[in-house]
Amino acid sequence: MKNIVLDALKHRRSIRKYSSEQITDEELIAVLEAGTYAPTGHNKQDLWIVAVQKKDIMEKLIRMNATIMGTDTNPYYDAPTIVLVFGSPLDENPNTIKNGSLILGNMMNAAYAIGLGSCWINRETEMFSTAEGKELIKQFGLPQNVIGVGAISLGYPVKNPEKALPRKENYYRIIR
Repeated sequence: MKNIVLDALKHRRSIRKYSSEQITDEELIAVLEAGTYAPTGHNKQDLWIVAVQKKDIMEKLIRMNATIMGTDTNPYYDAPTIVLVFGSPLDENPNTIKNGSLILGNMMNAAYAIGLGSCWINRETEMFSTAEGKELIKQFGLPQNVIGVGAISLGYPVKNPEKALPRKENYYRIIR
């Protein structure tokens, strides 16, 4: 079946090399808004999306994430924008991670649809459970008990992504 959305889902790839040029506000808002349309259990919408383009905060995020990762490289791949997703604590909403993951997926697919690159980034749960992370949560104007779910790096890809690797055999099953 041919369909523009299905084709985009098949061709989106994680981007790990970005141009230093900042994305436009229109592009950023389109990606963020796509995130807000991801489904959330019982339509609670108890998640928060924070886009960071401010250099000193980005440098702090890079350092925090790299420390947890045990590297001195940039875990956000030098993208000009970092988008973070936060959610209610798991004891308040056990679906927080699932809901936040859907938001991140929506934003990655939206980014691809408008010509941007993105890559899922991990370790935000650990980053924002630290004192330094909690201070950033405060700076972002979020409720103090939120948890980090994940992030995406976002920007213009330096080159077109590679073709998708073949999907494994028997990846899905149809039971009738």
